[in-house]
Amino acid sequence: MEVIVKAVNENMTAIIQKAIDDCFLSGGGRVVLENGLYEIGSIRLRSNCTLYMKNGAVLKGVREIAAYDILTNDRVEPIDEQYKTDVLWTPPHVRITYDHMTKAASRWNNALIRILEAHDVAIIAEKGAVIDGSDPYDAVGEEHYRGPHGIAYHHSKNIRLEGYVIRNTGNWAHIGYKSQNITYKNIVVQGGHDGIHNSSCDDYTIEDCEFYTGDDCVAGFDNYNVTVRNCILNSACSGMRFGGADILVENCRFYGPAQYVFRGAMPLADKIAGKPSPRVNGGKMLALFTYYSDFSLNVRRLPKNIIIRNCTVENCARFLHFDFTGTHTWQKNKPLVEITFDTIQASGISLPFNAYGSAETPLTLRVKNCDIRFSAETDCAIRSGNFTLIDVENTRFENVTDTLVKGYGGEGEIRMEKVNGVKRLLHKVDEKFISDNI
Repeated sequence: MEVIVKAVNENMTAIIQKAIDDCFLSGGGRVVLENGLYEIGSIRLRSNCTLYMKNGAVLKGVREIAAYDILTNDRVEPIDEQYKTDVLWTPPHVRITYDHMTKAASRWNNALIRILEAHDVAIIAEKGAVIDGSDPYDAVGEEHYRGPHGIAYHHSKNIRLEGYVIRNTGNWAHIGYKSQNITYKNIVVQGGHDGIHNSSCDDYTIEDCEFYTGDDCVAGFDNYNVTVRNCILNSACSGMRFGGADILVENCRFYGPAQYVFRGAMPLADKIAGKPSPRVNGGKMLALFTYYSDFSLNVRRLPKNIIIRNCTVENCARFLHFDFTGTHTWQKNKPLVEITFDTIQASGISLPFNAYGSAETPLTLRVKNCDIRFSAETDCAIRSGNFTLIDVENTRFENVTDTLVKGYGGEGEIRMEKVNGVKRLLHKVDEKFISDNI
């Protein structure tokens, strides 16, 4: 079944939702949005349904927060009680439950487009189609200003997302939870917060996408069998803030300065008014790769076999940020145990690698075929502790004045072959490992 929708009035929520529901109830189909502006609250995509946006179609979110509570009032597919909660976001230091994140019908999980317990769904767009979240303000949302996400998928599988520009979302542009087999292709993310943030999601590919975000480009943890390929990642935070196993990142460009500021730094009046994130040449990207694993989820497997290869990195404060000392809220669950950087051309790096692992499950770090240029002199290339192996091969460092590895205890084996730009292998210190403040 195919239903063609044309923009005919100020609020198109009910019209688009009816078209989706008609397709779903007939066994599946395609809802086509013609060229035009479609102002909506939240809509729900259902199994075997595709939302197809033609060139010039713009889905624009309203700024009223109440318009995004679609799941609790759904009569076509009433949701199970297990997904409902009144728990609101609270800061990590006082948080006693993660229900606001893990229960799909929480206020925090609201989004412009919702997908729940669905399969074989898609959002496909022609070039020139836009999803604009309008930066809605929520005084009881995350950090007391973030509003609904862009596209949210929970407990779903076989999802295809392709071709659109998504911008100005109240929180993350894409949020996934316990979903599988997702394809992201030719998507451009502008402003807002995280570009793609998935938790406990498996078997997905991010390809030919561009991220220009004020927060992390690709984020999440407890994710398995993930590929990020041929993407551009520009952020005021981390290119990747990630945890999982069997992760491949290849042929990508990570670079700063950020094109958009982090919205948290904007004046409150601008957040309330929904002003878009300013376009600026901000500071350096904080990190190419920041490890991520907190206690909001039960991490199913040890995070390992993360490979980042054939990438370029420019103007990034830190290359690797992994600090398992317990001082970082987002790095306290299961530790990273293996990561490889292969054939990376990096310039404008401010700080040494941070690679401090777990005493019980030490880190293996491999750096191969890389050219890493620090923007100022540093006494070491890698600051590390609790590692099984640091293996550096066929790599050149620039502006390192002394050692390859500065060790803070729990040192294992260090291998160095065909490495230029360092004077010695290891310098052990007695001081406590403390991450540089960036």
